[in-house]
Amino acid sequence: MLMLPDDFQPAILPPTDLEPPARWLVFSANGELLVRSAETDLELPLASVWPFAKWPTVRRLYLGTLHGQPCYAAEAEQPKPPPGWTFEGLRALWTRLDEAWLGVAGQALQLLEWDRTHQWCGRCGTPTERRGKERTRCCPACELIVYPRLSPVIMVRVVYDGRILLARAPRFAPGVYSVLAGFVEAGETLEQALHREVAEEVGLQVNNLRYFASQSWPFPHSLMIAFTADYAGGQVRVDGREIAEADWFTPDDLPDLPSPMSMAWRLIQDFVTPETE
Repeated sequence: MLMLPDDFQPAILPPTDLEPPARWLVFSANGELLVRSAETDLELPLASVWPFAKWPTVRRLYLGTLHGQPCYAAEAEQPKPPPGWTFEGLRALWTRLDEAWLGVAGQALQLLEWDRTHQWCGRCGTPTERRGKERTRCCPACELIVYPRLSPVIMVRVVYDGRILLARAPRFAPGVYSVLAGFVEAGETLEQALHREVAEEVGLQVNNLRYFASQSWPFPHSLMIAFTADYAGGQVRVDGREIAEADWFTPDDLPDLPSPMSMAWRLIQDFVTPETE
């Protein structure tokens, strides 16, 4: 699952010395990561200073350390990578890039997107500035402070009589179904958002809400908060906009499912083979 490794140590300010060499998570403007094929797997640039002297960057951010190794995020100015390197999307790198580095890359992608989209103050239009001691962009004119953006999304696995409710959104690949999900609106609790989304999308009521797990989802800045719930009433009626089809499925008759890197896949797999303590 896409997540920061437990031994990652976040930091704002880079080390004062140049040792040990740092890992560089370099992204194109459209969010693809720079990688190179090695003997056994994929690798990221490794150097104490920016390793591509003739290749300018738009922005650079220090992230912290993984296994004691400094990590930087950078956005490349030109889309064409150096010889031997290629840009690939994070979804395509699932199972191919080391899981720990894929998790750090997810954070890097979110922070670069936040830095790129908050160059100007939303209140007065003045160019914003970074602050050295915390991860913010600050307006020097009106003092508005902007922190990295995070958009909470609830996900819910609804079950009834040994079956799981799965739905297909119009944007999904043909035949792919997933659990229900939706953004939390201003003023809502997670529980209120869950009840509202289920009612709006498929016309059902649920109860016995239980927290399952959470996952950072850097496309571009979501936090997926997963729950399980039981069917409590109503008949499945899709809204026709966000949901095109929905139905109940047994564990031995599931449709095509979302990517294994997603929280939705983990929720469904737990229904098929419940985790034991």
